[in-house]
Amino acid sequence: MEERTDLDAMLQTVYPDMVQWRRYLHRHPELSFQEKETSRWIARQLEEIGCEVKEGLGGFGLVATIRGDKPGPVVALRADIDALPIQDEKTCDYASTLPGVMHACGHDAHTATMLGIAKYFTSSRKSLEGERRLLFQPAEEVTPGGAVGMIKGGALSGVDVIYGVHLWTPLPYGIVAARSGPFMAAPDEIYIDITGRGGHGGLPHETVDAIVVGAALVQALQTIVSRSVNPLEPAVLSIGSFHAGTTGNVIAERCRLTGTVRTFSEEARARIRERLEAIVYQTAAMHGANAVLDYRDGYPTVVNDDVEAARFFRVAAERFGPEAVQTSTLIMAGEDFSYYLREIPGCFMFVGAGGEACGAVYPHHHPMFDLNEQSMLVSAKLMISMAENYASEHLSTRVSQL
Repeated sequence: MEERTDLDAMLQTVYPDMVQWRRYLHRHPELSFQEKETSRWIARQLEEIGCEVKEGLGGFGLVATIRGDKPGPVVALRADIDALPIQDEKTCDYASTLPGVMHACGHDAHTATMLGIAKYFTSSRKSLEGERRLLFQPAEEVTPGGAVGMIKGGALSGVDVIYGVHLWTPLPYGIVAARSGPFMAAPDEIYIDITGRGGHGGLPHETVDAIVVGAALVQALQTIVSRSVNPLEPAVLSIGSFHAGTTGNVIAERCRLTGTVRTFSEEARARIRERLEAIVYQTAAMHGANAVLDYRDGYPTVVNDDVEAARFFRVAAERFGPEAVQTSTLIMAGEDFSYYLREIPGCFMFVGAGGEACGAVYPHHHPMFDLNEQSMLVSAKLMISMAENYASEHLSTRVSQL
């Protein structure tokens, strides 16, 4: 109980800094693989806190290392630092100052939370067992993602376990959630270019209308999930953009469709890709057009380790109460945290950040997105508690084997 009181009291002390950090980052966002100034700013904060910092992983990624005075495992915690190409439409003193770019997914708060965690661990070195490695990862929002570069740069070298949190506004503040096994979908990208034969709008018989081909293709693609995938298997195929034509009296020669495929199993992923290729090329041929499909594999499915997911439910219930802990539904959003989980055991978790009182009612990736900043405290407590529980269990196991 004393340790818990110390944690709560310390985080309450650092919370004003977390809010200040988060709002600074929200005012100064940078896109994926462009986080140069963000990375420099984070490095300065970590150095002031007293962390050993390694820069330049996966582009502009950083790793902060805090070594305890006692032996123990290496536990990694991860935050993401990139923003999105969205215009911030909020009216507040911390709105984005960069036109067309904003933190519309909570990564600013993830980073601020991790800086608060860094303060906690550096102040606890004398009692700290092992090493805490804090990952500040770039480019979570776009494939191939920054996690791959972080891993290649040695971020997981010697690490025993990894945890990550996403502040999640669909969940109300005070609720935490996760699940064992598959959790978040593999998000693949599709790009389809159709070439027909353009011409006069009054002489359609002399053309091959790329818009007609594209429209037929959109309709045909909707049969893949409904008729080619087991109805008990979660899957989504969505066309998100359709670009063709220049004016009303000219039949378009070219059309471009872009979309996404979301799956949880490799079987469904392969089946959808197979059917998509057949439908794209055969539909184009049927209309006398040509088509090119660019299918880009996205992140793997996020698959939580069973043991570490069980730790989440145990630790979260103990810290926040059983009524605050939920088993999450499957989430069709993707996350490159999946790459870490392919290398070592770990658990990805959601912390509720929604609430009407603070205006956190808009979905992620919305121009009005905001979150309940108090959720940063919940996130910090959860990740620290997971790390300390793992270290304590590791020490108990080591002692029993002596």
